[in-house]
Amino acid sequence: MRKIVKGKRLDFTIDDVNGIYGGHVGVLWEMLMGEEIHVGGEKETEILAERAGINQNTVILDICSALGGPARHLARKYGCKVKGLDATEKMVNEAIKRTGKEQLSHLVTYKLGNALDIPFKANTFDLVWGQDAWCYITDKERLIKEASRVLKNTGTIAFTDWIQTGTMTENEWEDLNSFMAFPFMETLDGYEEILIDTGFKIVEKEDLSDDFTEHCHIYQDRLRNELKDQIIGNYGEGLFKAADEGLDMWVRAAGEGKVGRGRLIGKKI
Repeated sequence: MRKIVKGKRLDFTIDDVNGIYGGHVGVLWEMLMGEEIHVGGEKETEILAERAGINQNTVILDICSALGGPARHLARKYGCKVKGLDATEKMVNEAIKRTGKEQLSHLVTYKLGNALDIPFKANTFDLVWGQDAWCYITDKERLIKEASRVLKNTGTIAFTDWIQTGTMTENEWEDLNSFMAFPFMETLDGYEEILIDTGFKIVEKEDLSDDFTEHCHIYQDRLRNELKDQIIGNYGEGLFKAADEGLDMWVRAAGEGKVGRGRLIGKKI
């Protein structure tokens, strides 16, 4: 299964994502998920890094690097060089600041830019990396083509992402994507198809949706218990209510097998 209707997407753009992650909602996601801002945090970064074969000599491009949590994690653990690319200026500036505080600026650098027009030359990186962020990208095919362009021959692409895993009504599809400001979610099979069409050999394809469902419940419990008073006090009851209603919708959809998460690793051939 791929998308409900191939090519169907909501009218969210890079400016919408910038507005989200440059404001209170970006802060809220860090509160819920930690500074790596992806499901599973450091544990999942470790798994993806091990599967991708990262070592000290690996030169990595982290597409949609946000606050730079995974980039710093990889640099600390492996001593590798990482370039983070993100379209939100506030996120890039904060990533630079945090990286400097951790004295990792000699290994990790950041650039403000668009994932659909990657501002690096061809054959530059050993690995293109992404974690739970490409769901915001409006054109997944172009994203993967750009990733292939900047990868060296026999380079690796390794990423996780939020995906559509089951059939849903048009209203469910619109509500779920709208809450997150996703133009659309790809499916695991859809990503596999794009990778193969772009010239990648699939090394790993894994559905992580059971773990995704578990984490949705964890984030919901954290929102309603640990963080409720803090969010209302700092940002108002309206933001808390909107977050609670939206997250509850995602918890239900995950439990019904309609949304999830996947891991893919491919080798450029």
